[in-house]
Amino acid sequence: MFNFDELTKKKIARFRSIKRGYFSLIFLLLLVVLSLFSEALVNSKALVVSYQGHLYFPTYSKIHTGNDFGEQYGYEADYRALQAKFEKEDKGDWIVMPIVPWNPLEQDYSNGFPPSAPNAHAQHYLGTDNSGRDVLARLVYGFRIAIFYAFITLAICYFIGVIIGSAMGYLGGKFDLIMQRIIEVWSMLPMLYVIMILVSIMKPNFVLFVFINVLFGWIPITWYMRSISYKERAREYVLAARAQGASTWRIITKHILPNTLVMIVTLAPFTIVANISTLTALDYLGLGLTPPTPSWGDLLQQGKSNLDAWWIMSSVVFSIVGILTMITFIGEAIREAFDPKKQTKYS
Repeated sequence: MFNFDELTKKKIARFRSIKRGYFSLIFLLLLVVLSLFSEALVNSKALVVSYQGHLYFPTYSKIHTGNDFGEQYGYEADYRALQAKFEKEDKGDWIVMPIVPWNPLEQDYSNGFPPSAPNAHAQHYLGTDNSGRDVLARLVYGFRIAIFYAFITLAICYFIGVIIGSAMGYLGGKFDLIMQRIIEVWSMLPMLYVIMILVSIMKPNFVLFVFINVLFGWIPITWYMRSISYKERAREYVLAARAQGASTWRIITKHILPNTLVMIVTLAPFTIVANISTLTALDYLGLGLTPPTPSWGDLLQQGKSNLDAWWIMSSVVFSIVGILTMITFIGEAIREAFDPKKQTKYS
């Protein structure tokens, strides 16, 4: 168990008392954990195959061909067809499929020309898109890409911004002036044009967009940290540490940063919202991840182009609004719970 001081315990208790933020955090963490195991929940590969007394685990093992299960073809086994065959033959063989037995890249034209409406019998619970791919599968995998893009970008941007901003605020002088001019010039670069140039000369991928977002995303947190560090360096505890001979690095990391952590934690959820929105918007504009990578922006674009296919637009809009609303609730709850004005008493 973690040992927190009384003030921290009060802040955590206050956060838990704000039900919309607390339950949003629990539900979001549950979704993130489940997304790590998307292959076990949404996949065209079987979880378990029992054939002639032997157990196989295709989802997390090597590729099994149809020949491995008595079929007359040497490419990867069709587990949905095998499941129907095993049930019909009733020889004791069985298959356990994921809840959604479709992968996000697989096309299905058995229900007519796509997009096709939700069909529980075909196990397309949210229908298919205009290429015959399962909408629910693409929502799940698109969520995993978006949320980890947001988290990774957040971590890198905050690491860079917190270090540079703290140094600017604490050191001041020429270093602060030079960095201010650099940031001002850098922030004037149009992010969209930079993306268009890089996408035109490089193959768009996850790493590239993390890199692009980091190029511009560290600037806002840098300004925040500069302002706070500038005020904190004049406080008594910093002056005492300096008088005792503490190094600049130790003062920043051991004294200033712990006392500015509340601001960092408060801003983080809103930065995650911005990162998810950025990736979704880029995918919607056709400047994002290379098709057929599953993404929410691609589904939004398809929904706009196929307004009669209501299941595409409604499902992705509901997902985006739901996730962003939960993260916003978390951010508001953290901001209210960790507000020092609510935890400070004057005698």
